[in-house]
Amino acid sequence: MEQNNSNDPIKSPIIQEIIMSNRIGIICEEISRRMNIEPTKALELFYESQTCSDLHDKNTGLYLYGNLYVADEFMRERRGLS
Repeated sequence: MEQNNSNDPIKSPIIQEIIMSNRIGIICEEISRRMNIEPTKALELFYESQTCSDLHDKNTGLYLYGNLYVADEFMRERRGLS
């Protein structure tokens, strides 16, 4: 029996928001470790970054990549290599 995607709870905008928030927390923890800064500072820097904007923009496809790759992209952006 085929599932109806409209009833798929994973497709819910609320669930998608929770998943993205969790991912951003993991990404910022990695950034915090790499930059030796407080996690809250890493979160602030990440939210101000183009990488964060790209992560939220479905057209870039960045959301398809793993958390460590996104952290790498952020670090490249910070170094001016993007």
